[in-house]
Amino acid sequence: MKIDHIHAFADNYIWVINNGTQVTIVDPGDPAPVMKFLHENDLILQDILITHHHWDHIGGISQLKPICKGKVYGPNSPGIDGIDIVLKENDKFSTLDVSFKVIETPGHTLDHIAFHSKEESLVFCGDTLFSGGCGRMFEGTYDQLCNSLQKLANLPDKTFVYCTHEYTINNLEFVRSIIDDDDVDNYYNSSQNKISKNEPTLPSSIGLEKKINPFLLQKIPENLKKLSQVDCFRELRIAKDNF
Repeated sequence: MKIDHIHAFADNYIWVINNGTQVTIVDPGDPAPVMKFLHENDLILQDILITHHHWDHIGGISQLKPICKGKVYGPNSPGIDGIDIVLKENDKFSTLDVSFKVIETPGHTLDHIAFHSKEESLVFCGDTLFSGGCGRMFEGTYDQLCNSLQKLANLPDKTFVYCTHEYTINNLEFVRSIIDDDDVDNYYNSSQNKISKNEPTLPSSIGLEKKINPFLLQKIPENLKKLSQVDCFRELRIAKDNF
């Protein structure tokens, strides 16, 4: 089993679980590059995993479902048509022999979920956690998104983080504006190098994010350290929104 990526729109990644014959895809917002990938690599689409209802994550369901041999898995959301298996916190399922446990991660949207595989040490976290940042709050509260990020921060450090946007450089530019830190600077430089080679900066890891991502509240500016977790998170999210 390997994880491939398909570029979509300006900065989306559609993640692909690939066993060499079949694939399961995560958040196919655009069906065209998925169809091209399947055709060029002679692959069969088994299942589709959906993290939340935003159009750039679900836009391909209607065209891809007719060729999907398995099921469409996703949250209980009135904004998504085509879900076969509705998932909630702690639900378990398998696709292509990879076992997943569902983590509810509201905040970016109220229906947001993530897919964690303990055996494969990875999490597909949609738009909740980004490398160096986190999703904007469109529907949830600061408490909800802060709590969702702490759920992800509590995963093992070795867990690979597969988020769905290439926001790393922009996020790190914000982090560098509020924190002077060698880990952040080194990661920024290595990420710049990958981008210059047209390579994705992802996946990241939970351990790395704890070192460079203030939204996980492990490394924060001095002036915020006396605040509660939620108040600290609120100040960081507001600052990033205005960056």
